[in-house]
Amino acid sequence: MIATNEIQDLKKEKILEAAHQRFLHYGYSKTTMNEIAGDLCMSKALLYYYFPDKSQLYADVMRRVADEYLEILKRRVNTFCDLKEAFEFQINSQHEFILKNYNFFDFFRLNEQNLPGMIWDIVTKVHQTEKEMLVNAIQAECIKGKIKAVDNPEEIVELLLDALHGVRMSALSNKKNMFPDMEHMDEIRKKRLLMSEIFIKGLMYQVE
Repeated sequence: MIATNEIQDLKKEKILEAAHQRFLHYGYSKTTMNEIAGDLCMSKALLYYYFPDKSQLYADVMRRVADEYLEILKRRVNTFCDLKEAFEFQINSQHEFILKNYNFFDFFRLNEQNLPGMIWDIVTKVHQTEKEMLVNAIQAECIKGKIKAVDNPEEIVELLLDALHGVRMSALSNKKNMFPDMEHMDEIRKKRLLMSEIFIKGLMYQVE
């Protein structure tokens, strides 16, 4: 016999999956709790029993989406041949992740200047995992002797990530939306790859 908690967990998983598909295809702004309940043949009251509002439901779906991305990153830690491969992997993986979930992220376009704390927690976790992956790549190159040992790899990677974020901002400097339009995504990716190449050359220049 299935326990009550297991039944509730299964229902919650089904809700999260249905909501993910709605957010993915129609975006946050064009998805209603009524539609999600309808997709599941569930009463709206029961849906609200599990999730008190749409923003909480979105945050829980985002955790699932982010966890999939984090798993991709974690599988590659300490597997790179060199810094170029590591930095290109981070830039390209993030680019593909955003494209794959582009409509899902319309929540950011609507709320980027006032994101809820629960969303910022997820964003911070993703940022930290990306940072750790690149720090490990730099440390591995130091051990190989391909770059000079550095005392502050965390600060160096943080600077790079800030610079890559700045590339996005410069691409949007004359636009009202802070989250990039689809048409600007490839331009941003190319500029970030160029920025990382310059950054790598700077690190390698230190080798005596």
